[in-house]
Amino acid sequence: MKKKYSAVAVLLASGLACSTTQAQDKAGIQQKVLSEKGTPELIAFRADAPAYTLNDARKALAEQLQLATSDQMLRSKTEIDPLGYAHERYDQYYKGIKVEHASYTLHAKQGSVQSMSGNFERIGNLNVTPAISASAALQSALQFVGAKKYMWQDAREEAGLKEEQNNPAATYKPQGELVIVNNQETGKPTLAWKFNVYAQLPLSRAYIYVDAATGTVVLQDAIIKHAAGTATFATAYSGTRSLANETVVAGQYRLREYTRGLGIETYNCRKGNSYTSAVDFTDADNSWTEYNNANFDNVAGDAHFGAQATFDYWKLVHGRSSYDNANAKIKSYVHFDDTPGDGVGYENAYWNGSVMTYGDGATRFRPLTALDVCGHEIGHAVCEKTANLTYQNESGAMNEGFSDIWGAAIEEYTAAKLGLTKSTWIIGEDIDKQRPGLRSMSNPNAEGQPDTYKGTYWKATTTSPTQSNDYGGVHTNSGVLNHWFYRVVAGGSGTNDIGSAFNVTGVGMDAAAKIAYRTESVYLTASSNYAAARTYSIQAATDLYGAGSAQVQAVTNAWYAVGVGAAYSGGGGTTPTPTTYCTSKGNSVAYEFIDYVSLGTLTRSSGADAGYYNGTALTAPTLTAGTTQTISFSAGFTGSAYSEYFKIYIDYNQNGVFTDAGELVVSTAASTSTTTRSASFTVPVSAKNGKTRLRAVMSDNSATTSCNAYSYGETEDYSVTISGGTTFAGLNGISASRVSSQFDVYPNPATDRLNIALPNNAEVVSVQVLDVRGAAISVTRYEGNGQLNVAGLAKGMYTLTVSDGQTTYRQRFVKE
Repeated sequence: MKKKYSAVAVLLASGLACSTTQAQDKAGIQQKVLSEKGTPELIAFRADAPAYTLNDARKALAEQLQLATSDQMLRSKTEIDPLGYAHERYDQYYKGIKVEHASYTLHAKQGSVQSMSGNFERIGNLNVTPAISASAALQSALQFVGAKKYMWQDAREEAGLKEEQNNPAATYKPQGELVIVNNQETGKPTLAWKFNVYAQLPLSRAYIYVDAATGTVVLQDAIIKHAAGTATFATAYSGTRSLANETVVAGQYRLREYTRGLGIETYNCRKGNSYTSAVDFTDADNSWTEYNNANFDNVAGDAHFGAQATFDYWKLVHGRSSYDNANAKIKSYVHFDDTPGDGVGYENAYWNGSVMTYGDGATRFRPLTALDVCGHEIGHAVCEKTANLTYQNESGAMNEGFSDIWGAAIEEYTAAKLGLTKSTWIIGEDIDKQRPGLRSMSNPNAEGQPDTYKGTYWKATTTSPTQSNDYGGVHTNSGVLNHWFYRVVAGGSGTNDIGSAFNVTGVGMDAAAKIAYRTESVYLTASSNYAAARTYSIQAATDLYGAGSAQVQAVTNAWYAVGVGAAYSGGGGTTPTPTTYCTSKGNSVAYEFIDYVSLGTLTRSSGADAGYYNGTALTAPTLTAGTTQTISFSAGFTGSAYSEYFKIYIDYNQNGVFTDAGELVVSTAASTSTTTRSASFTVPVSAKNGKTRLRAVMSDNSATTSCNAYSYGETEDYSVTISGGTTFAGLNGISASRVSSQFDVYPNPATDRLNIALPNNAEVVSVQVLDVRGAAISVTRYEGNGQLNVAGLAKGMYTLTVSDGQTTYRQRFVKE
């Protein structure tokens, strides 16, 4: 028998909200991109009339970010890149308290500010006097972590840290720092105590943020990010290699070398979990062939070789001296075991904030010292010293994705130089015993990752990210960034999970890697999301190769391929938002499914398609406006026939929703029939010409809508082409010729009112608010002068659609 219905989640449409304004006149602004919160994410100035010089930095920040008297922006660093740009970064403070993950950078050439970018938090009236002490907050943090033993409780590790830092006061014991951080559940700025908590058993290291008023943990940001002379060394994964090392006395060589930066050193943890108890790997004749033994000591050569290859890649390709760009020493620890003596090897490798650590693996993995794993883990160190992407949800997924990018890039670069055979687009192919590898960048779906933003295998983000939920899917949703990078390199065409047909001309690894590095090191900030990554990577490609270049087009079209933003249309990457559609899927097809759909030239017979089938790439039948059409359909059953409802929609006005009048073209009564049924409908004369979407939904629940995850049944999407209709029947009958997201909506989130500012101060003639299902909301009221009263809305996310009579503008906002 069927199970009873359970509550179903209403899924949000898979587009990204982002506002872009082009060709503004104020202060010589050429382009302004707003974040989902309504604050400026990128401001580009006209090259022929720069608005500010670096000497005007404080003025630029004050004017463009509209700083209040409580806001301060303090310069943290200035860097000069190979293109001659100076990047001056400012950290945000509120009433003298640092705002975590908030910074803004001015990008200048020859002293003139070309653009500004970053994340700015608009903070209201926040009390910055803590109600609880740092010691009390630390107890809350330790209770949250719940470790059996911490690093500062190990006398050897404490002594080792003091020696390493040459500081008798150095300690692993967390020292509280008062900061302002966004509460991960509410999203609101919160006064918090910040602690660096390093647990030894079980192993973890993270920044823990404790609300300074209530003592509750409001954010966790992982530091340990789980991954998955000249010597002749027979490595485990990269053949016999010549490795730089040193000799201390005649006949005793060890894996330390100082020709690269401040040095590269590789140590043996001897299947223990102590760094201070680790010893050197040594050899008498500097021919380390005997290290290929039952203990896998040859992987020490892989770690040493991987660190050297990674240093060389960053130095020779990107001009970066070690992970911190200051020649930092790279220390690697092999044969690490988090629980010594349990008989099970450690199935992980990680960067702990200062050193590389490699386990020997167990049932799933061989020792985790493969070249791309080395590049990946040290890539986390590069991220920490540049964008410092917070390790949760979308920013955490990009943190992981960039590390995979560097693992692939370093592997390809090194393999080409040394004649090695490696699989560039498979991560961890050398260490995985059970599968081809951990992740596939060319086909993320093959390893259970999404290749499209919020598409198949996308893991929902969460307000409570922990290690148990992979911090909001960081190792899963990284597939989107991985596949974007693959497309920039290799190109390709197809149709993605949201029905967008794409075509990308690849530009090769060198250009793609340079764009990715500039995006990460110059533009991204700690809280950046995928929408921001698109904006900044297009800007990075423009910096490197020029507006409208093949590289800019590849970057833009690759984002379109993975479901983020529009395809390139000659506008320097700033194009109208593509039509995107909400998710509709049956959770089970164990009993019933759609087995036949026919309309005009479209006919498809099928079995169960896992609850959803995307047929938008099939030949689209042409429907002439004003004509009557007949569509045929039927249900298939695996056993007994159940009563099924069919609802069929056509998005006649191509606005991305099926809730407009007349778009539900078929709605049948319940039937257990297995024979083909037919229904007729008339295409309205007001339908918009061109290709649009038809959605067929079959469910045994009459309440199922066009945007549902429902219990039993199936959804199928197809394309149809409208001819003989109007250009566009817009909102309330107002003609509009195109759809765009290029307008300002603020504040976002909103409480009582939204301010709407259309380009060129165009008059607002129509406003509509839709909920996450795509249903129109009637409790809002447009009051004129760009003011929308939203006081009556319930808390949540909505889509705002505005028309000036020629253009329809659409983007999302949040009601607090």
